[in-house]
Amino acid sequence: MASEILRLPPSGIKVIVVGAGFAGLAAAIECDRKGHSVTLYEKVDDIDEITRIGDIISFDPNGSKAFERWPGVIDAMEAIARQTTWLDLYHHEGEFVTRQSFAHEKTWGRRINGHRGQLHDIIYRHALARGIDIRLGKRVEDYFETDDPPQAGVVIGGERFVADVVIAAEGVRSRGRKIVLGFDENPKSSGYAVYRAWFPSDDVAKNPIIKHLVVNGDTHQGFIGPDIHFLASSIKGGKEINWVFTHIDDGNIEESWQFPGKPEEALKYLDGWCPIVHELVKATPPGRLIDHKLVYRDPLPTFISPRARITLIGDSAHPFLPTSIQGASQSIEDGVVLATCLQLSGRADIPRALRAYEKIRYDRVHRAQAMGPKTRERWHKADWSRVWKKPEMIHLVREPWLLNFDAEKDAYDRYADVVAALEPPRAKL
Repeated sequence: MASEILRLPPSGIKVIVVGAGFAGLAAAIECDRKGHSVTLYEKVDDIDEITRIGDIISFDPNGSKAFERWPGVIDAMEAIARQTTWLDLYHHEGEFVTRQSFAHEKTWGRRINGHRGQLHDIIYRHALARGIDIRLGKRVEDYFETDDPPQAGVVIGGERFVADVVIAAEGVRSRGRKIVLGFDENPKSSGYAVYRAWFPSDDVAKNPIIKHLVVNGDTHQGFIGPDIHFLASSIKGGKEINWVFTHIDDGNIEESWQFPGKPEEALKYLDGWCPIVHELVKATPPGRLIDHKLVYRDPLPTFISPRARITLIGDSAHPFLPTSIQGASQSIEDGVVLATCLQLSGRADIPRALRAYEKIRYDRVHRAQAMGPKTRERWHKADWSRVWKKPEMIHLVREPWLLNFDAEKDAYDRYADVVAALEPPRAKL
């Protein structure tokens, strides 16, 4: 694979990326593609702490565009991704309502839905194949930037590491948010929490109530009820199955991604739901269920630091609710656009690149972010007297402006105009 890897000539721009999640890896890979020199710091000692997280993640066509430019990545992903082009939606008591087809989206690009850890591992290995300097076990304690010399950096173990630009991709609790905002703040509860599970489907295939979910290959279905939506899908030819459901946050969990869940506790939220849902939850093996609080941040006034040498990307800048189905894709777009703006600006004017990145991304990200609460409310507060007459009311909104989109091309096309609009007008002589 290494022989196939292409990159632009060296730009002279030194980049520090903090965080080896999807956003951080995408930014590092895209910066490497554009000829920038990248060092990535990640707090975990073993990358398996990230890759073993077992739940589903989705990349829509706008996110997967980047993967097609990373040699070998998209094919490796598709080999383990769910092979469906539809979503079957049911009333929570079990009655079929409607099938939403995504087949027409093939002209927009590829949809990748798969195991979070396994897809992350593919990207991580591609970053290593590119020769990107990834340093594990490095917890960033602070961020800084200076005018003289013009640089930014991070503090790790009391030691300062400097670069031309720093990209904070640590998630909703990123320490980089403090230097951008000027103060510390905590994430807020969204009012909802979510159960997630992923496991082999052997026992499911033996259960007459739920075996249809796996014995005929991959499937994708959702059950809609009051203040809950339950999504399930089988993958890898039905050999594995996953389910997830969002419920009202009653304060029973902490703000932790990997808080262990118990099927018997999950079932308490599903009283009156159909046998398929109950049997699937009961089939979940010990240790395969997590329950975590869905947190959010108020929209930030800016993604960049006062001197415009440090920027937030991904969940550090704009956490998404799962119902948006865009959090992962938007984090990929962030890295693509930022690397492109750095390329077009050059080392001589890093602040201009970061301001252009923010201008290009800000409105699009927040427009996409707003779709999450809207979808949740459309499902959780569904008026079934109307839905039965017009089932497409509960279809996911799939719009071309969002999905049929190439972030790299858009950045190249818009950069000059964006920069011109950011520059103060010159005084007439």
